[in-house]
Amino acid sequence: MAGSSRARIPFAKMSGSGNDFIVIDNRRDLIPRRGMKAFVKAVCRRGLSVGADGVIFLQRSSRANFRWHYFNADGGEAEMCGNGSRCVARFAVLHKIAPKTLTFETLAGVIHAEVGKAGVTVRLPLPSDLRLHVPLEVDGKQYDAHFFNTGVPHTVLFVDDVDAVDVARLGRAIRFHPMFAPAGTNANFVEIDAPTRLTIRTYERGVEGETLACGTGAVAAALLAALLGKARSLVTLKTRGGPPLKVGFDLDDGAVRRVELTGEARLVYEGTLWPEALD
Repeated sequence: MAGSSRARIPFAKMSGSGNDFIVIDNRRDLIPRRGMKAFVKAVCRRGLSVGADGVIFLQRSSRANFRWHYFNADGGEAEMCGNGSRCVARFAVLHKIAPKTLTFETLAGVIHAEVGKAGVTVRLPLPSDLRLHVPLEVDGKQYDAHFFNTGVPHTVLFVDDVDAVDVARLGRAIRFHPMFAPAGTNANFVEIDAPTRLTIRTYERGVEGETLACGTGAVAAALLAALLGKARSLVTLKTRGGPPLKVGFDLDDGAVRRVELTGEARLVYEGTLWPEALD
């Protein structure tokens, strides 16, 4: 961090339904690749620096409008982030890096996005590794769990009262459960309010706590509910952050053919990081 930490670094703070991110235009390599992990861990500290669930570095691309490096707050790089993808798409449009209909590269594949007045819609890569009705034992209690990788791994438990769930305790136990080692999993707790309305709470891997929203978790919850015959497209998900997420999809004989995530991408502020933000 020695070289990059002495410079003042322009950044944006953005929020996707309460999932907050630091976004940096890194096309000129203000933050070198080797220094990203340490930078992220420093700048995501709440109270001592900007604070965020993750950091997005926007980079040049030869086959899309741009590519990104996405890191969770613990400094771990992740393949995908649904809410982050919507935020970086709007950032790119606001800064004239890309048009309102755009593509960008992620470790999970190329993402297609459309930025509109009502929010941002991203078409996500098709999910993989579907597992329904997985017997999961935690602290001597048996749970009926379901698993889907929607760019990153997600375990979903459908519950009667999502507000009654101890997300910190149970979410952490599922996140580090030996069944999902070594990569771990995100843990989602979902209440079905109606065939097109769900309420969700998520313990996020890499943040190591409950976040106000999780885009890929919302996608996993909606798809799994539909595959279990409990939901249909278009699904609106109520999150802890307030602004809802919408998941649209097509199913064909149990296979997912299309999945899109729509929601707000809020620009909270733009500023300049001073060196002491990284100390």
